Amino acid sequence: MAEISELKTLIEVLAKALVDLPDQVEVNEIQGEQTTVLELKVAKEDLGKVIGKQGRTARAIRTILNGASTKLRKRSVLEIIE
Repeated sequence: MAEISELKTLIEVLAKALVDLPDQVEVNEIQGEQTTVLELKVAKEDLGKVIGKQGRTARAIRTILNGASTKLRKRSVLEIIE
């Protein structure tokens, strides 16, 4: 259980470093049987910063999450909520 909150913290720290309004960053964790879904919410004006040009930043965040999840032998998915 502790590992999943580490993933949540990881996404939170990454997102807060990217946005102008870090106090509006919110990460929700939904645990399924095999996969954990991490929902990332940011301020509307920061959405572009988190997604990046052609989704590159979002893809990079997902890649980092994938690596961390693999290390913890978990499956997780990042959803960026608009």
